[in-house]
Amino acid sequence: MAEIALALAVVALLVLAWTAWRIVALERRLKDPGQAIVPVLEEKHRAMLTDMHGSLTQQGDRVIGKLTDLQLSLADNLSRTTEKLNAKIDERLDQIAGRVNERLEEGFRKTNETFVSVMQRLATIDEAQKKIENLTGSVVSLQELLGDKRSRGAFGEVQLEALVRNVLPPAAFELQYTLSNGTRADCVLRLPPPTGMIAVDSKFPLENYHRMFDREANQADRALAQKQFKADVRKHVDDIGRKYIVPGETSDGAVMFVPAEAVFAEIHAYNAEVVEYANAKRVWIVSPTTLMAVLNTARAVMKDVETRKQIHVIKEELVKLGVDFGRFDERMRKLADHIRQAHQDAEDVQISSRKISQRFQQIESVEIEEKPSVNVVRLESDRKPGG
Repeated sequence: MAEIALALAVVALLVLAWTAWRIVALERRLKDPGQAIVPVLEEKHRAMLTDMHGSLTQQGDRVIGKLTDLQLSLADNLSRTTEKLNAKIDERLDQIAGRVNERLEEGFRKTNETFVSVMQRLATIDEAQKKIENLTGSVVSLQELLGDKRSRGAFGEVQLEALVRNVLPPAAFELQYTLSNGTRADCVLRLPPPTGMIAVDSKFPLENYHRMFDREANQADRALAQKQFKADVRKHVDDIGRKYIVPGETSDGAVMFVPAEAVFAEIHAYNAEVVEYANAKRVWIVSPTTLMAVLNTARAVMKDVETRKQIHVIKEELVKLGVDFGRFDERMRKLADHIRQAHQDAEDVQISSRKISQRFQQIESVEIEEKPSVNVVRLESDRKPGG
């Protein structure tokens, strides 16, 4: 609407400009001396021009008023549009600010949760670090403990005792047993004949074993340590064969218990000649794992022997069980006959009950059998006329 009014105002201005131009041209022609114009016509023209000038002035005033009104209207519309735009902008900014605050709050919350989680993990790491430090101290203490021969011996004896107690009954073994030759074995296993008593002694050749794997030592020192390690194992085999194999008292063999699986694996994997030497001396080298298998085998043997000792008792009990089972079978047969007879009686009773129920149903529905008809003598009053 504003654009149309503006176009009309421009057109009006163009018309006024064109009219003014025509008036000026007419005045020039009137002033031209070469043209003879009657004074009366000149006066009429002047009056007409005066009227046209007034009309143009009035038209110009109207156009100026319209333009003023149009400017005011445009200013008013622009003001209202600006206010609406500002209101929408403020509303949009409020929405954006709300979303930003929500995002910030969510970010702060997640950051706080992450921080709390990190602190918890750091606390867990600190606790694990303390445990690692304690474990390191324990490992150092264990190394110091195993560095002494007596401590290593005590460690092996404790481990041997724990294994034996967990597998065998108390009557099947004895700890720190003294043989007739005055030597004391760490443990003896009392197995059934023909095996008899077997001595078990704990040995822990650890010093030269560590030297074999020392990274700071050169190749020659490690080779010498390996040679001395074999010599240590041979010496232990000789001592066990000499001390703990007593003819007439113990079995013809003994057991050498090595408390460390790594040392046992080194002996069997890379020192086969030492193992053969021990077997020739009737000394069997075992580790905690293999000793467990030996003890389980011994327990199975003892259980089998005890079972054989009680075989006559088992036979007697089986005979008694057979008699009791025969008596049970006879009683079961009688019970079956009674149950079968009771079942037959129950079926008969059910048949009788069904017949009685059917009879009651017939009585309730008036289905009684009809009796023979009887002659009835009618009275005179009951006879119909003409009957």
